[in-house]
This record gives sequence, C-alpha cells and structure tokens, in this order.
Amino acid sequence: MNEPEAKPQRTKGSPDLEERHAVGGRHRGDRYVRIVRPFQHEFERKNAGHLVATEQVLAPTTAPGRVVDRARRALFGARIPTSQELEERIGKAKGLAVFASDNISSSAYATEEIMRVLLVAGLGAMAALTLPITLAIILVLAIVVVSYQQTIRAYPNGGGSYIVASDNLGPFPGLTAAAALLTDYVLTVAVSIAAGVAALTSLFPQLFDVRVALGIAFVVILAIGNLRGIRESATIFALPTYVYLAAIFGLLAYGLLRFGTGTLPPYAAPPEWRPQQAIEPLGILLVLRAFASGSVALTGVEAVSNGVPAFKPRESRNAQAVLILMGSFFGAIFLGMSFLAGQLGIIPDPTEQETVVSQLTRSFVGTGTPYHYLVQVSTALLLVLAANTAFADFPRLASILARDRFAPHYFQFRGDRLAFTTGIVVLAVLSGLLIVAFGGSVTNLIPLYTVGVFIAFTLSQAGMVRHWWRLRGTERGWRWRAALNGLGAVATALVAMVVGVAKFTLGAWMILVLIPVLIALMWAINRHYRSVEDALTLDQPHAALPRRAAPRVLLLLARLDRASLEALAYARSIAPLVTVIHVTDDPAEGEGIRDRWRSLDVDGDADLVILESPYRALIPPLLAYIDALQKQDPLRPITVVLSEFVPRHPWEYLLHNQAALRLKLRLFFRPNTVVIDVPYHV
Repeated sequence: MNEPEAKPQRTKGSPDLEERHAVGGRHRGDRYVRIVRPFQHEFERKNAGHLVATEQVLAPTTAPGRVVDRARRALFGARIPTSQELEERIGKAKGLAVFASDNISSSAYATEEIMRVLLVAGLGAMAALTLPITLAIILVLAIVVVSYQQTIRAYPNGGGSYIVASDNLGPFPGLTAAAALLTDYVLTVAVSIAAGVAALTSLFPQLFDVRVALGIAFVVILAIGNLRGIRESATIFALPTYVYLAAIFGLLAYGLLRFGTGTLPPYAAPPEWRPQQAIEPLGILLVLRAFASGSVALTGVEAVSNGVPAFKPRESRNAQAVLILMGSFFGAIFLGMSFLAGQLGIIPDPTEQETVVSQLTRSFVGTGTPYHYLVQVSTALLLVLAANTAFADFPRLASILARDRFAPHYFQFRGDRLAFTTGIVVLAVLSGLLIVAFGGSVTNLIPLYTVGVFIAFTLSQAGMVRHWWRLRGTERGWRWRAALNGLGAVATALVAMVVGVAKFTLGAWMILVLIPVLIALMWAINRHYRSVEDALTLDQPHAALPRRAAPRVLLLLARLDRASLEALAYARSIAPLVTVIHVTDDPAEGEGIRDRWRSLDVDGDADLVILESPYRALIPPLLAYIDALQKQDPLRPITVVLSEFVPRHPWEYLLHNQAALRLKLRLFFRPNTVVIDVPYHV
C-alpha cells in the first residue's frame, strides 16, 4: 500500500507496529512512503492507535504447548471471539433443555420423596395423601410460573431474584436472595446427579457401591460440557431431555389407558419393604414435611428468568414460552406419576436401590424390557443433565455479583468459549464435595434442598409488587399485576416457612445458618472493593501527575558474571548512582568480589557495599539494610534491581535455588519499594 509522502511518517518502534520507508518512484522527484506491517498476522489495525489481537497471538510456540493446545481444543472446542456472542445464544428448543431440565427432572423423584415421608405413618396415610399433596404443589407451581411471567416481562434483560430484590427492596434483601440461590444451585447439582445415579443403580444394582464415584464422574462431564459454551452444551444435552419426555409421556399414556380399561397390572412389594407398624402418628407436621419434600419439584423455575440474556431475540418472548412449557410438562408428569403410583400401591424401596419410577415402569412393561431400559436410562440422563440448569445459572449469578463487587472479580472472567469459567469450576468442586459428604444419597440431600429457592422466590415476588407500585402512574394494569405477584409472594413465603420448620432438624438448619454467613462474606467483599476504590480514585478528573523523589537504586549482586553485568547496565541507565550490594558469609569471598569490582570501568556511578552475613542468611540482612536506608529518608522510594538467570528448559529450574524469586516475594509487600527483574536468557 502506498501513501503520499506528505502524510506523517512513523519509524521502527512505532506503537502501531508499523514501519514506514521513504522510497523513490519511477520518475525523478517522485517520493512515496511504503508501509510495512511485519505483525499483521498477530494484530489487525482498526485505526490509529487501535490494534486488535488475532487468535495467532494465542498460538503456542513450543512442542509441549502445541500438544496441550490440541488437547484443549478437543476437550473444550475452538476459541470464540466476543463478536460472535449473539450466535452463541439459544432458542426455545434448546432453552427448554438448558433451563427447564432441572424442574422437569424433579418429577422423577418428587412423588417418591412425598411417599417416603408419609410411609412412616403407614401405608394408608401414604395412599390417601400422596395425590392431594401433589395437587397442592402443582397449584403453587402454577402461581409461581404465572408470577415469573410478569418478572420476565418487567426485566427482559434478566430478572433473577437477586436483581429484582436489589432493585426494589434494597441491597440486603438482594444479597439474601443471592445467597439462597447460590446454595440452591450447588444443591441442585448434588441432588440431580445423586438422583440420576439412583436411577442407574435401579437398572444395574451392581453399580450401587460405586455411586459416589459415578456422581463425581458426572459432575466432571457436566463441567467440561459447560466449559464448551452454553450453545454447545445445549446441543449436547438437548436430545436426552426430549427422549425422556417422549418415554415418560408414553409410559403415562399407557398406564392411564390400562387404568381406563380396568387392566392395571398386579404389584407386590417385597415383604421387607412394608412397614410392620406406623413409626409416627399422622399429624400436621408430618403432612407439612411431606409437602416440603415434594416441593423440591419447584426448583428450577427461577432459572428461566435469570437466564433471559442467553436466549435469542426476542429474548423475553422466548423465555416466557419456555417457562410455560416447563410448568406444563412438569405438572403433567408429576400428577401422572403420583396418580399411577397410588393406583398400583407402589412402596418406596427403603434401601434406595430401586426408584418409584423404575417400579412403575417394570410394572407396566416388564422388568428388563427395552422400554424399561429406555425409561430408566433417559431418566438417569435427564436427572444428571438437570444439573446443567445450575451450571447455566450459578456462573451467571456469580458474574453479576462480581460486577456489583459482592464477589471476587475473577467470577466475571469468560473463557475461550464465552463461558464463565471460574463459576463453572467452583460449582463443580462444591457439588462434588457435597456428593462425597452425603454418600450420594438423595434422601440425605433432600432435607437441605428447597429452603433457599423459596426464600429467593418470596423476595423476587415481593420485589415485583414494589416494582409495579413504583410504576403505578405509568403502567396500565399495574394493580392486577401487583396482585398476581403478591399472591406469588404469599404462596412462596408460606412454603418457605413450611419447608424451614418441617426440615429444620433434618438438615435445613445448615442452609439457614449458611445464608447469613454468605451475606456477611459478600458484604465484606463489597466493603473491601469500596475501600480500594476510595483509595485509588482521583480526587479531580484532571488531577496532576504525582511528583516523586528520585529513587535510590540498589542492585543485588550474587557474582560478577554476564547476567550481573546486564543488570548493572540496566540499573545505570535509570539512575545516576547505583548502590551494588553483595551479601556473603565468607569474608575472603567478599574481598575477592571487591578486587574484581575495582577492575570494572563504572566511572564512579556505582558503589559496592559488602554485607557480611555470619549466620549464612541472604534475605534478612538485605531487608535490614533496606530498612535502614528508608529510615534515613522515608519519602525516597527504593528500587531493587535483580538479575535472574533463565534456563533453556523448564526442568532446569530445579537445579537453581531461585533466590531472586524468593526475594521478589518478600519485597513485593513492602511499601515504597519497587522491584525490577532483569532476566538473562542463555
């Protein structure tokens, strides 16, 4: 490319990474400027002073690096530039798999958890109350779904409980909702995967003894899938969701057909499963506990409103459609499961080796038949993939908290595939620890579940009531909208109290204690960030640059060699006088250094100081010397120049004592001290 000579010329070393050479034309007097961009593959020039790094700058330059990069690409996929973010969004079909799998999959164990609680009062109580409790939970679900329709409409850019409560109720209600959701997402992963493993062990009992290891393996697989990005994880996990829906609706349709024709198959549970007598009398607390255990089915409703930005345009319309489909599918499956289980008289397996779904399936289609395998495998896969809802929402919520400075900033980091890497890894680690701690048992994990999500539901709906009240002068229909969200707030608040009371002694107390601890932690993080901002913010937008006294430059000299002379040359280039310090435990060796020093031509601009250390310590004498200098002149900064030998191969670092690295770590935290490392490459 040629430009007229009249334009400004840049030489080598240009910040735009351009070289301009004046060249002659064909005719005498013709002069042109030739622009050479030797780094055009690494950087694209957008305009003057604006360069865009290409993927080439991330390409490894060593053979081991290339091997690692190929493995990373195989595992996580190719890097995605930020400009393609819109293409990574998902539609209704994939959105149902990503954000609704948690709620839909709850139907696989919600009925069983109700029955387990009621069974302690006897078979009669279980048979009589399972279906009414199911209907009550579905009614609450309908209220929550309709209420969240209003939330999505009011917050089309994402209306999770944290955002709604913070905007309308204040920071502490917002943090309460955030803490409740964070704990709920971790429990979602642990419970869903434990339930999925239980479905597998129902089909393959020999896997029961390794259920914890299986659960950890599923957590790792889900984490890797989500690190590949939300669109690709949706593609991977969508098929099992729809296979489960087809299989389970087919089973329910067949079961209802057999019920309608009066040909229900016989069912006989093993004698040891049947309770000999009622363990507890049937009372209101037991009914409430059964309702609380079944209310686990309502988890996941929040996920859709929180993940609105992940949908394709129009985001809010797509999210609302997914929310309605989710509630409809779940309600139908949950109701059908409870009804047919009650009609057959199914009893939950007290050893947790076979689920109610497995018993229901084999009763209708036979043990070990292809359809039995289809239902169990698809149920297990969906239950495992239901954890994907938490993997989609936990990192997003953590990133929002980090943006608002209530969580560490690295939760905002987005990896090569535009996924919130830190949140995904932290969620995987925490949920894996829970699975190990509770032995992969769904029954042991369930009491911890649902408390947090209903607290978040209540705060979100109460926030929406305040939202509509604030818009009462400009929003048509604000009264009925506020009434709808008010009904949702009351319903979810009642359920939260029921769950908290009924499950308090069974483990819910841990969540109720953990939530205030998380709130305090997030508030402390915010105070830290605010104090740092106050300390770093300029008092005036056009503040003058601070004036500093000329630094005292110290050069640590281990020996006189090429690396030390390179560091000395650098130190002399930044200061008129350099103090060279040699720490030794051998006086004779120190005098030898002084004799060699005198032979150097330093023109009197570098003084040598020998620090003798009779106790053979290197760093403490040097730090004491720096302390003494700073006491003499406290306002004058000190710059310590270190020479560091860089080996050719990484393993060669083990052959060196890394004194420079240790000294850098000690000096880094000292005020008014600057450390400059001058590497010497062989």
